[in-house]
Amino acid sequence: MLRIMPVGDSMTIGSAGEHTWRYWMWRHLHATHDGPFALVGPREALHDKVTDAPTSYAYADPDFPRGHLAGWGEGWLHMAPLIGGAVRETGADVLLVSLGLIDLGFYTNAEQTAQNVRAFVAGAREANPLIRVVLLPVIPNIRARTDAGFATQVGIFNDLLAKTVADLDGARSPLLLASLPPSYDIHTDTYDGTHPNESGEHKIAAAFADAMYQAWDVAGPYPAECD
Repeated sequence: MLRIMPVGDSMTIGSAGEHTWRYWMWRHLHATHDGPFALVGPREALHDKVTDAPTSYAYADPDFPRGHLAGWGEGWLHMAPLIGGAVRETGADVLLVSLGLIDLGFYTNAEQTAQNVRAFVAGAREANPLIRVVLLPVIPNIRARTDAGFATQVGIFNDLLAKTVADLDGARSPLLLASLPPSYDIHTDTYDGTHPNESGEHKIAAAFADAMYQAWDVAGPYPAECD
């Protein structure tokens, strides 16, 4: 059984009524993976924008297995202390991680955020020395278009993330840097400049799926018409 844990912020947890990229990944794995798998995580809820809390279970598809470790307004700073316990609790084999925008926007600069990436990986490996991790750089967002200082920090962090992956990658516990979706457009792939609509969800799922397929031969390539 391949146990995959999605880890992220508001773009991963999603909000009431959404599919989320986690759903499209699940559908893709069902179509292409030739062995048993599960999406796992200590949390299951969506974010409820009315109560501003992770209290909704109104998924667009009620049959979707909802495990994750994601939270609205949470970043590397928040997840680094939690990841070890989450991996131990769920037996996760693979982590699909999309974090960084929240850190850079509210909590830490690029260098501090990169240090939290290292703490996150160390915590995951302490819980499972064979853990595999796919990390997505900070994707295009409206703040990076309107705030030059923030855009600079995003660029620095994405460079540091690539270096961190290269430094920490290992044969027993490989790390992958997923490619930024090449056609991602905040005007057509988000509903507010940051959070993905269905098109954006597909493109994020494709970034993770293609990284796993190309490096580890897990499942298959994401359908071109969807990414």
